[in-house]
Amino acid sequence: MKHIRTALLLIATLGLSLAGSAQANDTSPTAQLAHWSAQAGSPGRPERGQSFFNTRQGGEWSCASCHGTPPTKEGKHASTGKPIAPLAPAFNPKAFTDTAKVDKWFRRNCNDVLKRECSASEKADVLAYLVGLK
Repeated sequence: MKHIRTALLLIATLGLSLAGSAQANDTSPTAQLAHWSAQAGSPGRPERGQSFFNTRQGGEWSCASCHGTPPTKEGKHASTGKPIAPLAPAFNPKAFTDTAKVDKWFRRNCNDVLKRECSASEKADVLAYLVGLK
C-alpha cells in the first residue's frame, strides 16, 4: 500500500510539473492577433498599430519610449534603464507566446502609456503592426 501511495504521489508530481511547463509557449503571435481581432470585431490594422505604438497617448511615454522605433532591437525601460528584449516576433521568438505574460504586459504597459487598459482594437492594431515587422 505504501508503494502504491508513493507511486501515485510521484505520478501526480510529474503530471503537475509537466502541466506547469505546458503553460509557457501556449500561444503564438498570430494566435494572439486572431484573438484580439475577434474580440474587436475587426482585423487589426498595422498602420493604426504603428501610429498608436509611436505616439504619446496623453502621458509621458509612448510604447516606443521603451521598445524603440521600430521595436526590432533590444529596448530599454524609460525610467529604470532595464534592458527589454525586442518586441517584434520576427526578432524575438518568445514574444507573444505565453498568454499569461501577454495579458500581464498589455495590462501593465497600457496603464503606463494610457492610464487605462488598452481596448481589444488597440491590441489587435499593435499586434498587426508588430507581426508585420520583418
